[in-house]
Amino acid sequence: MKTITQETTETFREKGSKFIGFLFPVESVKKFEERLDDLKTEFYDASHHCYVWRINPNNVEEFAQDDGEPGGTAGLPILNQLKSYDIMNCACVVIRYFGGTKLGKSGLIQAYGHTAELCLQKASLRSLIPTQNFEITYPYHEQAQINRLKSSFDLKELDAEYLETVTLTIACRSEQAKAFFEELQRLEHLGIETEKNGDGFVTIKRET
Repeated sequence: MKTITQETTETFREKGSKFIGFLFPVESVKKFEERLDDLKTEFYDASHHCYVWRINPNNVEEFAQDDGEPGGTAGLPILNQLKSYDIMNCACVVIRYFGGTKLGKSGLIQAYGHTAELCLQKASLRSLIPTQNFEITYPYHEQAQINRLKSSFDLKELDAEYLETVTLTIACRSEQAKAFFEELQRLEHLGIETEKNGDGFVTIKRET
């Protein structure tokens, strides 16, 4: 599973029609709608604003919109490109200026899908790791126990607070979360307290 951190844009022309693709990171429908409104304002005279979004790596949500094009000829081919790249927490808007020549259903499918693919080929991809997050509070003298857990599980420290006790917010790879939580529960008698802190994700740069 992958994601992006920066917006990319590409243009494709077919039989007079101009297709402008925008691929950008989003983590909520609200954020997507804000960017879509900006694009509709900037390209107010376009024939169509077709789009797709995919969010929530832990429980995938996705949506495709043809915006007046024949059903399945715009949103779906864009969505299929995002799926083929296994991309999450991103959206793709393809704006069309009609050039006077109809492309037919197969032509539209090819044009919208190809424009999305051009954006994906240009994008800098990052691996996206679904996590479960935990808040762990413990006495300073139990740091060795925490260090042992850090070496045994695939964890990432998200936040830390050092007062009378230490409070860490830790992201644990989802498939390890059950075993990690059970191990923490076994340490409760040492004054190590744990609360589940919801689902999340972390991104890491892909090796080239």
